[in-house]
Amino acid sequence: MTAPYSLPDTLERIYENQLALESAIMELTLLVESQGSAEAGGNVRGALETIGDNAGHIKQGLAKLRAQRSD
Repeated sequence: MTAPYSLPDTLERIYENQLALESAIMELTLLVESQGSAEAGGNVRGALETIGDNAGHIKQGLAKLRAQRSD
């Protein structure tokens, strides 16, 4: 287990915040789309796709940092 406020711990919390924000934005997108704003919904979905693409990279980077610390 890494110490609180270590780089991996801090980055993990930023990653978790990113996932939470992604979820909240998706909820708002669904609401906007249900009210007929398909174009705005499409724009937001494009941004969410970028967040999703980067999430995997971030998770792999965190795993690598944690592995280096345990070596």
